[in-house]
Amino acid sequence: MIDLYYWPTPNGRKISIMMEETGLAHKVIALDITKGEQFTPEFLKINPNNKIPAIVDDEGPNNQPLTLFESGTILEYLAGKSGKLMPKSAREMWITREWVMFQMASFGPMWGQHGHFTHYPPDKVPYAIDRYTKEVLRLLDVINFRLNEVEYLAGDEYTIADVATYPWAITYTRREIDIAAYPHVERWLTAVGEREAVQRGMVWMSDSDQRDNPTKEHLESYFGNKQYERRS
Repeated sequence: MIDLYYWPTPNGRKISIMMEETGLAHKVIALDITKGEQFTPEFLKINPNNKIPAIVDDEGPNNQPLTLFESGTILEYLAGKSGKLMPKSAREMWITREWVMFQMASFGPMWGQHGHFTHYPPDKVPYAIDRYTKEVLRLLDVINFRLNEVEYLAGDEYTIADVATYPWAITYTRREIDIAAYPHVERWLTAVGEREAVQRGMVWMSDSDQRDNPTKEHLESYFGNKQYERRS
């Protein structure tokens, strides 16, 4: 059984989709990041970086418990455990990992910063909004260019690269983005979004998603000084 520490964010939804796609036995443990539960000593033992998602697999390698954090690592682990959504050939496997790393290093962080600076600061910072808006559009153009050549991000096969990217890309609906200007991304979003497992994974605990209407307490939990306290 896999314990999944989860909250309905784009990174969390990568793993809820993956669980739906693979059918692996799991238990969802809601970690309410609006209440600061990510900072508890118990959770910091699982992820010292105080972020979701994280998993604890009590039947890990050699039948020993395994704890993992970082959504890209978790996706690769679940793909290996289930034998699903990771190509078998070495060439296609590395291409898949390439696009997962692209999402982890570029697409996700830049979209996250764009969301932060356009929605949350009490005082708007025009330089930051301009910079991250340009980055979001640049990265959309990157995957639009890629998807002009292939059906899915890693090639003609749906993989964890698509699982990693979709929950972030679909947040264009929360931003002032004309997705029709990126027709290959629009086609890909439709294709991925029509998968039943994706639809199920995207609605896990959706009524707990407070990102559009955060309270002062929520913002303090997300971005306040607790983030910067020394771990003991």
